[in-house]
Amino acid sequence: MSKKLDPVTQAIRIQTPRTSQKEHSTPLYLTSSFIFEEAETMRAAFADESDDNIYSRFSNPNVDEFIAKMCALEGAEAGFATSTGMSAIFSSMFALLKQGDHLLSCSSVFGSTYTLVTKYLQRYGIESTLVPAGDNAAWEAAVRPNTKMVYLETPTNPQLELIDLEWVGQFAKKHQLILNVDNCFATPLLQRPIDFGADLVVHSATKWIDGQGRVLGGVIVGRADLINEIYLFCRNTGPSLSPFNAWILSKSLETLDVRMQRHCENALHLAQALQKNPHVSWVKYPFLPNHPQYEIAKRQMSAGGGVFCIELKGGLAAGRRFLDALELLSVTANLGDARSIASHPASTTHSKLSDAERQAVGITPGLIRISAGLEKATDILADIEQALEKSAF
Repeated sequence: MSKKLDPVTQAIRIQTPRTSQKEHSTPLYLTSSFIFEEAETMRAAFADESDDNIYSRFSNPNVDEFIAKMCALEGAEAGFATSTGMSAIFSSMFALLKQGDHLLSCSSVFGSTYTLVTKYLQRYGIESTLVPAGDNAAWEAAVRPNTKMVYLETPTNPQLELIDLEWVGQFAKKHQLILNVDNCFATPLLQRPIDFGADLVVHSATKWIDGQGRVLGGVIVGRADLINEIYLFCRNTGPSLSPFNAWILSKSLETLDVRMQRHCENALHLAQALQKNPHVSWVKYPFLPNHPQYEIAKRQMSAGGGVFCIELKGGLAAGRRFLDALELLSVTANLGDARSIASHPASTTHSKLSDAERQAVGITPGLIRISAGLEKATDILADIEQALEKSAF
């Protein structure tokens, strides 16, 4: 077609070239390696003189299709898919940072990312500084001569803090820093960090991208030169996505748009309703007018996402009792599923942090993170309300 297709349409219609069987749906390419008809074509492939597949740790048709769709959705030049979201975050850092470099990261990040930044980077001589998400002056003050990368989540996990992407894009450009954004919570359908100057965007495809809690996966997209360095790093270290998982994730992207619409509608409805609940101290959701960064959310996001947080008045004990009282919602270490999920970060995802560390990043004892699924909002709300009643002190 001569008309440029919308990214949502591209996520449905981008497809690996059909085989002689003329299949409508892309087949699975469950092969570890690929054959060559002659020595010269094999030599050219290993010399990077052709795009021929060599080995599924390097590339695979199913993986390539998934990457192409993610690049279309994010507006990126290139990408590489990994086995998990954490391997995407790890690879985006370790492929581009070296001993003596300095990383700036927002302090409000996923628990495993926090550990990666504060513990494992140091082992390889890479310095890091954690900065409060919305404190622009602190970001400026933390820049050093050896600072090379800025890493952030927006909205953050699980506190749902917002970072102004327009400001941070200008900040990174001014200091000539690589801007690396975890866009997992928003998905490329709600915000596109590259449009604001991001150089890299990472996702845990395990979450909204899959959307049904079936497979693990991660992806990094962005500038072609940076992705090439990441590809070479991953090609030699091995955190590649399996063809089967890539096939699942590529098919999942065909329904991402309609799923996210329902997730966002449910989350907003639930957040609004729970503001009136007497057992809840506060409700946090990017598209609630009382959110501290509501104006930023409305400016850079098309909807508020599928996650909201509540603070229970009974603290830690109430949080645990609340999870035990749920009947419909799943209590599991995931989000972005068709099924609604509740978790208690203080005793799960951020349990390895000290009390002081949790307090510093806003993980309060009674914080409950809820990932709104695709069920009827009235059923989700009824279960939350009865659990709140049973867990109240």
